[in-house]
Amino acid sequence: MKINVVFYSLFGHIYDMAEAVAEGAREVEGAEVGLYQVQETFTPEILEKMGATESKKRFEHLPIATPEILAEADAVIFGTAARFGMMAAQMRTFLDRTGGIWAEGALIGKAGSVFTSTSTQHGGQESTILNFHTTLLHHGMVIVGVPYSEKRQTTLDELTGGSPYGASTIAGSGPDTRHPTENELAIARFQGRHVAEIAKKLVGK
Repeated sequence: MKINVVFYSLFGHIYDMAEAVAEGAREVEGAEVGLYQVQETFTPEILEKMGATESKKRFEHLPIATPEILAEADAVIFGTAARFGMMAAQMRTFLDRTGGIWAEGALIGKAGSVFTSTSTQHGGQESTILNFHTTLLHHGMVIVGVPYSEKRQTTLDELTGGSPYGASTIAGSGPDTRHPTENELAIARFQGRHVAEIAKKLVGK
């Protein structure tokens, strides 16, 4: 059973979440987990001006996602930074290249799930995931969220991301503001494990 985690990260927050999601998915027996980044569209000069160059080096070793790695998977878990309540343009650009596998129905019946980050507490985490779901539905995927059996999403003891729609983190602005908390990473691990468990049922393995 193949689970692929496909993410876009600028300052590393979503990369940290992606690692946690992958870690959770690997806990499910029989799960083979791949971790992929989508192609950056900013030039190196722009990344330098944004202060993102060093952050990007943390995951430059990871392969670039292609539509084919979606088609080969039994489940795909997507991670994207939020931009004005929607996915980042880099992720949108990648998904706009999936028309070929859409025409083939290559993702129909496969589990799909989304996690995200925003710079502020109310910066559009839920709307970003819900907007992302539209694309997954067009591909015929079975959407998997984070049920309330994951009690960490209901905590009132700290500022935290996480909702029934998917794991999330509050990143602040820039590379050195706020990093995912253990509570947020635990929700991400739960999401990865839960998606892998659902995928296992879907493929009957």
